[in-house]
Amino acid sequence: MNESGFVEHEDGWVLGLRGLAVTKISVDFQLTFLLDSEAWVVVECPFRLGQGSAGSDDLHKMLDPGRQDVAAALALFGAKVLSAVAFKAGSLRLVFDSGLHLNCRADPSFEAWQMAGPEGWRFVSMPGGELAVWPAGTVPRP
Repeated sequence: MNESGFVEHEDGWVLGLRGLAVTKISVDFQLTFLLDSEAWVVVECPFRLGQGSAGSDDLHKMLDPGRQDVAAALALFGAKVLSAVAFKAGSLRLVFDSGLHLNCRADPSFEAWQMAGPEGWRFVSMPGGELAVWPAGTVPRP
C-alpha cells in the first residue's frame, strides 16, 4: 500500500502512488503502466523520460506512444514510484527509485495522460491543459 494519499496543492495534486512498483507495461497507441494491482497510468501523447536532474537535457529522451517509440520506457519495469504529481495545467511528473523520471505535458488537442489510482481516484489531462479530477468513490474503478 502507498504511504501517502491524494493531496491537493495550489498548483497540483500529489498522487498517492508512492511505493507502488511498475508490474506491467503495455504498448499500443498509448503506453500503460500497471502499478502493483492498485493503479494504472496511461500516457497517450509524447513525453520525456529522463535520468538525473530535471534540468539536464542531454539525459532526456522524447518518446511517442502513438508511434510505439517507447522502448526506453521498458527500463521502468520493476521501478517503484518515489513521487507523483499531477499539475493543474495538465502535466504529469513521475519520479522512480531507479533515478528515471517521466514528464508528460498537456496537449492542446488530446488527452495527454490519465491515471486511475488507489481508492478509486481518477485524474485526466484534458485537451488544452486542464486537469479533471474524480475523487475516490465518484467513478467506477477500471
